[in-house]
Amino acid sequence: MADNLLLAVFVFVTTAIVLVPLAKASGLGAVIGYLAAGVLIGPYALGMVRDPETVLHFSEFGVVLMLFLIGLELQPRELWSMRSRLVGLGGSQVVVTALLIGVGAWFIGLPWQAATVVGLALALSSTAIVLQIMGERGILRAETGRSGFSVLLLQDIAVIPIIALIPFLALPELAGSAAGGHGENEMVENSGIEGDPGWLVALKYIGVFGGMVLAGRFLLQPLTRFIASTGIREIFTAFSLFLVVGAALLMEYLALSHALGAFFAGVLLASSEYRHELEGDLAPFKGLLLGLFFMSVGMSIEFSVLAGAPFMIAGMVIALVVVKFAVLITLATVFKMSLSNRILFAILLAQGGEFAFVLFQFGLSAGAVTPEIVDPLNVTVALSMILTPLLILVYDKLIEPRLNIREEPGVPDMGDTNQKVLVLGYGRFGQVVARLLHAQGFETILIDHDPAQIEFVKKFGFKVFYGEVSRLDLLEAAGAKHAKALVIAINDPEKSKLIVDLAKRHFPQTKLYVRAIGRSHAFDLIEAEVDGFERDLFHSSIHLGVKVLIGLGYSSERAWRIAEAFVRHDEHTLHESAKLRHDEEAFTSFVRHSQTLLDAVMQADEESARGERPSGWHAEHTHIDTEAEARRDS
Repeated sequence: MADNLLLAVFVFVTTAIVLVPLAKASGLGAVIGYLAAGVLIGPYALGMVRDPETVLHFSEFGVVLMLFLIGLELQPRELWSMRSRLVGLGGSQVVVTALLIGVGAWFIGLPWQAATVVGLALALSSTAIVLQIMGERGILRAETGRSGFSVLLLQDIAVIPIIALIPFLALPELAGSAAGGHGENEMVENSGIEGDPGWLVALKYIGVFGGMVLAGRFLLQPLTRFIASTGIREIFTAFSLFLVVGAALLMEYLALSHALGAFFAGVLLASSEYRHELEGDLAPFKGLLLGLFFMSVGMSIEFSVLAGAPFMIAGMVIALVVVKFAVLITLATVFKMSLSNRILFAILLAQGGEFAFVLFQFGLSAGAVTPEIVDPLNVTVALSMILTPLLILVYDKLIEPRLNIREEPGVPDMGDTNQKVLVLGYGRFGQVVARLLHAQGFETILIDHDPAQIEFVKKFGFKVFYGEVSRLDLLEAAGAKHAKALVIAINDPEKSKLIVDLAKRHFPQTKLYVRAIGRSHAFDLIEAEVDGFERDLFHSSIHLGVKVLIGLGYSSERAWRIAEAFVRHDEHTLHESAKLRHDEEAFTSFVRHSQTLLDAVMQADEESARGERPSGWHAEHTHIDTEAEARRDS
């Protein structure tokens, strides 16, 4: 690291804010920007950071957070529905790729033990880079995204048996030296299973995973509810980090992948009404740490090794990408993906992954590989990761346009957002709107900041989540970008205007319907040009006024006709006076004139419509009130 911590932080931030936006704007993608920034400040360029290994270990927590957030999006039943792709597509990819690369490594002269480690390590792809690219392209829920995620998840799971296998692959000539000091995996040495018999290790596995399931079901919900009830956001954020770190530490106890533990914890909380709040709290940490991770990968490229054998490294990078691409596109064909999706899927996963660095290091400590083997392979993996965004750019510019001409357009993947409506604020107003929409088959996602209200509402089968409704990250996590409509039903006009502004800027395609708190708020909504609004208590007040008129001797028909005329006049006055609201003198004069006009309009309407039955919006109410009146008369 740089000698001065503040200088190091300044260097990180400066290079990132300059290179990442440039890379994004040029079409290369944010990942390339981070990688380039890492190369620039790394030990082989400006030399501002001389220990990229430390940065890499720290930033790997970004991958852990990413897997946790992905787990939050996966209901257990959805994970079960992915089993064919998870086992068939993902399992086949790991086995076939490892076999081909391992045989190739053995054929060029590596011992079979080292060739096996190389094949298994290079079969894995970069979870961080692939998911980042799929997220940027918005295809995580499309066919390519689901298939890619299935393969990545299986690869992360496969790390467990690979780590367990490597100690048995120690080279005979290195076995003694490995046993003398660094022969055992540091993960195992620091875990709670070192030296335990097999039956006890299995029992600990069952105990930890079973305990996590029980805790997720019976302990985390009331604990999360209690913390949410305090209303202290930073405590909820700390609790979110506690969940991730706790799950990672449990996996460390079992000598397993931290990322796998975080993913498992996320899946356990996927059905929780607090998952969007958790996602919103952790997303900034994930973004920062993932950016740092990509920068550390750029720093870790050993250009001295590359300079020593540039043609050999280039050949290894090309061979790795070609072999993995061929395996992936063949499997995608077997699983009947479309041609464009097959090519994109194969390009996305054709690089080496971050776990390769871990497995190579473990192989060194176990005596299964030598530094002469590992050093060029580390550079190969890092360069293949850098190559992926460039290949995606080639796909976008050269391949996809031609495929779109030749192929019939497929059905767009709408995920579960085709009939989604978000209702913000589930008080008395929001309840009625949500029940009406739910009865028509719309998927209503309710968000409220009151934990007690959430606990009450979810008993009736509604999908309700905890969170502060004016937070952009929470709205994004809840799917506002792809929702059909956003209903703002809160009773705070200032916060309502803030949400309208956020939605207009960030979700322009989502229709906006708002509860107006008073006339001034209604003016603001008219100016904002929302798709629709309804004034709080206005129509219920009209209905009560009608009942008062009936109680004072008016017929039901006459009372509803008066109400209808009043509503027409008031709606016209509202929209006309909104144009004058910033001119106090003109506004006051218009309101006074409208009061006088109201009496004349209603009198004329009453005379012209005398004896007629009511129509329009009040007809049903009139029918009901007339029946009730008839029953009273009889």
